[in-house]
Amino acid sequence: MRRDGREWDALRPLHIDLAPIRHAEGSAMITMGHTQVLCAVSVVKQVPRWMQGRQGGWLTAEYALLPRATHTRTARSHISGGRAQEIRRLIGRSLRRAVRLDLLDGYTLTVDCDVIQADGGTRTAAVNGGYVATALAVHDLVTRELVPAGTLLPPVSAISVGIEADQPILDLAYEEDAHAQVDLNVVMDAAGGFIEVQGTAEQDPISRGQLDELLDLAARGIATVTVAQREALACTGIEV
Repeated sequence: MRRDGREWDALRPLHIDLAPIRHAEGSAMITMGHTQVLCAVSVVKQVPRWMQGRQGGWLTAEYALLPRATHTRTARSHISGGRAQEIRRLIGRSLRRAVRLDLLDGYTLTVDCDVIQADGGTRTAAVNGGYVATALAVHDLVTRELVPAGTLLPPVSAISVGIEADQPILDLAYEEDAHAQVDLNVVMDAAGGFIEVQGTAEQDPISRGQLDELLDLAARGIATVTVAQREALACTGIEV
């Protein structure tokens, strides 16, 4: 039994609130255990300079921790450091697989992910909530006939897995992540394809068999997250 009473293959409680920000084209608050991330999508009829003259649109992401999202205060001057840059690139790469960029017709979607409370898995929660917020924004564009149906793709979902005390575990909280022998962040699409895998063996190297076991565990957890994303969006009539 884990520190919080979960079985080794159990997710933390997962909840998604839709449209907490009235002015954003799409927004969602995702809670995974004690981790809370507010995701908001802004849409502009403009593309980056390097895309001008090309067909399609773009999606980019931003990520930040609020100063007291963590156990001690993070100075605002440090919030946009190297770790945040690496995470926002992960979120952007992941969510670009959630839309048909070639159908966005000159639009740019910016996905802002702000961590309200951090207890492990903030980047994976940001991907999960970011997809829901993106789906709402793209659905609005489709409804207004600004982009064609089919611009939104099926869910992109993410989860963390790791090994602690030689036991594979799913959806690591902070204390587990801090003591893990191995930790991976895994992003997949709804068809079971891998979009990104980030991982480190903090102590001894792991075998191919252990890696396969972790990826299988992640796939099972992601399948549950995908169901939650679909159920949340279905409340608004969006089928993905």
